[in-house]
Amino acid sequence: MSINTATISGYLGGDPELRQTASGASVLTFNVAVNERVPDGNGGWTDRAHWIKCVVFGKRADGLVAHLHKGSKVTVSGKLRQEKWEKDGHKHSTVSLKVDDLDFASTRQEAAPAPYDEVPADVYDADIPF
Repeated sequence: MSINTATISGYLGGDPELRQTASGASVLTFNVAVNERVPDGNGGWTDRAHWIKCVVFGKRADGLVAHLHKGSKVTVSGKLRQEKWEKDGHKHSTVSLKVDDLDFASTRQEAAPAPYDEVPADVYDADIPF
C-alpha cells in the first residue's frame, strides 16, 4: 500500500500564474513558503524557507486566481508528484503539490496586531470600583 498525501501551510511568495494547456484546460501555479526552524550554529535558531510549487487544474484554477495574491496565507493539501524533463542534454526534475484542498487564512498585513496607540480612550472605565 502507498500513501501520497501532503499538507502545508504558509504564505504565497508571489501572485499566482494562470495559463491554458493546448487543449484549453486551465492550470494555476503558485509557490508557498514553508518555514523550518533550524539551529544557527551559535546556540540560537533561525528560520529556513522551503518553497513548494503548488498546482491547481480546471475550473477551480479559474475561480481561485482572483482570490490568491502575494502574501496570502493558505493551507493546502494534495498529492506530491514528480516532473522530469531534459533540456540541453541535462536531466531535471522537481516535485510539486497537486492541490486537492485549499483553505484561506489571512495575509501578513491582516494578521498584524493594531498598534497600542490606536486603542480608544473610552475602553478604560473610571467607574469600575476595583
